Amino acid sequence: MQNELVLLHGWGMNQGVWQLVQPELEFLYSGEVRSLDLPGFGNSVTCPNPYTLHDAAVLLSDQLKPQSILMGWSLGGLFALYIAKHWPEKVSKVILVASTPFFAEQESWFGIKEKVLAQFKEQLVNHPEKTIERFLAIQAMGSESARDDIKQLKLLLKQYNPPKDEALSGGLDILQNEDLRELFASCPVSIKAVFGRLDALVPYKAITEMAALNAEFEYVILDKASHAPFISHKSEFLSIVKSMF
Repeated sequence: MQNELVLLHGWGMNQGVWQLVQPELEFLYSGEVRSLDLPGFGNSVTCPNPYTLHDAAVLLSDQLKPQSILMGWSLGGLFALYIAKHWPEKVSKVILVASTPFFAEQESWFGIKEKVLAQFKEQLVNHPEKTIERFLAIQAMGSESARDDIKQLKLLLKQYNPPKDEALSGGLDILQNEDLRELFASCPVSIKAVFGRLDALVPYKAITEMAALNAEFEYVILDKASHAPFISHKSEFLSIVKSMF
């Protein structure tokens, strides 16, 4: 029997974001395909407070069957890596989508500039809905049908509960502070990835740095995609991940 393929969404989103590609993934993948809400997002019933990567990952790992393939987009990729390292019996493979073991820019690492994350956090407090809407616009960058993609995404996301404040704030803290580079370098399972060359959140140069950390790391870059290749370049994305199962 094939291992289960589990889809983990990014910050501010919920499992609805995967509904644009989940039917095709179910057709391409011979096992079960399931999308989960990260704790505190969508219809998840529990939310740790304070919101930490470890406590949220514990709740998520409890929902996984043994030897699952975890496909983690953006923040979901950090959860996938963390679970693979700490509960390796639950994970057979990690597929990162526009994700990195460390999102924040540092002197020796390409990432999101500190002031950008700080601005996001400030805007989140004062204008939560506008902040998430702006984030949605970033996701669709590079798509020829960006406006329609965003419209469709909004409808899909609204089918689920809005994210809890502590999950939004805690999720940004994770993006800003969690450094999983050492874990990435020694991860006990295979890691594959799909990136967009135009991604402003996972800069192109960060991919080379990731490859230097883990010699067995395999990845594909979509030249015209941004932070959400499964939305903006759906057919190319599906073709790539089919070869990664």
